[in-house]
Amino acid sequence: MKFGVCVATNINDWQLLVHAENEGFDHGWVPDSQMIWSDCYATLALAAHHTSTIRLGTGVAIAGTRIAPVTAHSIASINRIAPGRVFLGIGTGHTAMRVMNFNPMKAPPFREYLRVVRALLDGEETEFTLNGETRTIEIIHKELGFIDTEHRIPMYVAANGPLALKAAGTYGDGRISGGAESADAFRASMARVRRGAEEAGRDADAMHTAELTFACILEPGEGLDSDRVKGECGSMVSSRLHGLWEAVQLRGNEDFIGDDIRDVWEQYRDYVAGFNVPREAAGQLVHRGHCTYLPAEERRFVTPAMIRASGALVGTPEQILDLLREKEANGLKEVVLLPPMAIARDNLTRFRREIIDRY
Repeated sequence: MKFGVCVATNINDWQLLVHAENEGFDHGWVPDSQMIWSDCYATLALAAHHTSTIRLGTGVAIAGTRIAPVTAHSIASINRIAPGRVFLGIGTGHTAMRVMNFNPMKAPPFREYLRVVRALLDGEETEFTLNGETRTIEIIHKELGFIDTEHRIPMYVAANGPLALKAAGTYGDGRISGGAESADAFRASMARVRRGAEEAGRDADAMHTAELTFACILEPGEGLDSDRVKGECGSMVSSRLHGLWEAVQLRGNEDFIGDDIRDVWEQYRDYVAGFNVPREAAGQLVHRGHCTYLPAEERRFVTPAMIRASGALVGTPEQILDLLREKEANGLKEVVLLPPMAIARDNLTRFRREIIDRY
């Protein structure tokens, strides 16, 4: 099992990735959400220059906000600073697009985007379509050292829907889930990835698998309703509610919301309705604090039921260790932790000391 860190991308605190390296984490994932955080590539450049062992990459780059050649050259530029330590995580852009009140990129253009990026990172000439016109392109001047495509950059695809999962198998070197999955859901997702890989003549068993989650180690006798636990889990539990709100807008119904959290969901739904803005303009208000901090007015939604429903690594050290062993036996190869910004260092240090060192 590998252990990764996902940061709230902050150009003023690239040192958090140095801290993660010093604590022995394997991967540093830097998100690309332009309306709520700093630029991911600027932050990665600083971290790459000041680290030597941790693997660094986007967590994840957003296809809908940058054309494929730009994404390819940006990550290849980082690879020039940290050759062989760089990966590209890439997705359709749930947060990055919806905070602008747009939907993520659809699966067919996303598949084509992955094809173009992979070809360019492999140093190949490829067809690229822009504004309805198709041209043949290739990154030139590679021999002058502006970028590095000699050291291969793995591409990990963020995918949960069926078509994106299949595309991950066709073009990706791995798949990251935007949240913890049950064992059955993980197996079903990876079956779709495998079909895409096999149809492309690729080895599905060699693919990396990761999930974005968070961790809170309970003190002896501590419950999920303690103030400390709410503070440590709050930003990610709240983001889970943001995701449910988005899914309801997309699907047009609430049928998929479980009975265990329906009461909290209904309170949250009414809370968002109280913003008194059109639904199509609510994205920025909904995403306040997203994966960064817990707005005070949303603290009431961080209930034990919501914490449990998040599927996160919450429990005693022994419970978390057992859960990690189950996930690894099921085929998961990496957990990626996204702690609240204000307590990230303490959260990661404790996880290293009580979990990683004992795993």
